[in-house]
Amino acid sequence: MSVTTINPPGLPTPKGYAHVSVATGSRLIHIAGQAAHDPDGTIVGPGDLTAQTERALGNVAIALAAAAATFDDVVNLTFYVPNWDESKYPALAEGMRAAAATLGINPIKPGALVGVASLGRPDWLIEISATAVTT
Repeated sequence: MSVTTINPPGLPTPKGYAHVSVATGSRLIHIAGQAAHDPDGTIVGPGDLTAQTERALGNVAIALAAAAATFDDVVNLTFYVPNWDESKYPALAEGMRAAAATLGINPIKPGALVGVASLGRPDWLIEISATAVTT
């Protein structure tokens, strides 16, 4: 399976994501929104967007592995953050960097950052969904 990301001329150079993802494969995998919880459902990193981002990406990796996929197969990530404002970006970016280092993944994919009023639980500071393609 091959996923190539592209940042085309004529669009601004993005920080933390790519504009385009081209995938070759035949299996489409959708990962439901993952929050920062452990296997028992206990929140990891209460009040800490960096820790929750790292754990939520780790949970996406666990879900991908269950479908015989990896972050290399991801073509799109969507980040949902309650009450988003730009002051939260450094903590989000640090969580992405930490996940990249800890998990050995590249979380820089085409996607969206969506500011929402709230998530499924009041202690969730982020939820991340993914789409992947494999052969």
